[in-house]
Amino acid sequence: MAAAIARVLSRVSGTEVEVETLKTIAIFCGVGLFVSLLFATYGLDLSAGFF
Repeated sequence: MAAAIARVLSRVSGTEVEVETLKTIAIFCGVGLFVSLLFATYGLDLSAGFF
C-alpha cells in the first residue's frame, strides 16, 4: 500500500519519493495528532458521566 502511494506521489510531483520517507512523515503526523488531542482534552472531565 505504501509503495503504491509512493509511486502515485512520484508521478504527480515529478520527483522521486521513497517509501521510508512516507513512513517517517506518517509517524510524525500521527504523533502530532496524538499530542494535539492530549492538549485539547487537558483538564476536560472525560469520565463515564461525560458521555
